[in-house]
Amino acid sequence: MSWNNDQVSREETDKIIELAQSSLQFRGDFVELGCYKGDTSLLLAEVLHGSDKKLWIYDSFEGLPEKSEKDYSAAGENFRQGELLVTKREVKERFLRAGFKLPIIKKAWFSELSPSDLPEEIAFSFLDGDFYESIKQSLELVWPKMVQGGLVLVHDYNNPALPGVSKAVDEWLSSREASQESIKREVFRSLVILRLG
Repeated sequence: MSWNNDQVSREETDKIIELAQSSLQFRGDFVELGCYKGDTSLLLAEVLHGSDKKLWIYDSFEGLPEKSEKDYSAAGENFRQGELLVTKREVKERFLRAGFKLPIIKKAWFSELSPSDLPEEIAFSFLDGDFYESIKQSLELVWPKMVQGGLVLVHDYNNPALPGVSKAVDEWLSSREASQESIKREVFRSLVILRLG
């Protein structure tokens, strides 16, 4: 599939594909929290083509939620409540046009999701919630279900327009240190890559 993503750079897209492909060796499904138009979802579907793994995607389909005080930045003025709105139907239609099997799509704010809404085991997670609360909630949802060696990628980690993302990730990592959990962390452009074990 050709690169066509106005939210994720070409270099980041290549990295996501590489890491997703490397995650095929592990048990568990793939999840994406914050799919927007489905650009990354379609890339993941292509990686999963021919695999028995499922793709699960989650979005409010109501645009961005309200910002918290941790999200304010002069560079991020255009990221307002309701921005980046795409309907669930539009995402489904893109999958059908591309000839891919439809993923499991859940329409909800991340705060409304419970562990039972996610697969039992996750090999690969892509988190693109833009704001502090969304990223914090996403990490808390996916991490307990990650398999050994599984990967969590968080987009916009060092994006000055979205400062809540790095705050949420850094606070979450600090909270995990007390549990002596082995988490490998790598930063690639605006992605932070977290690996269990």
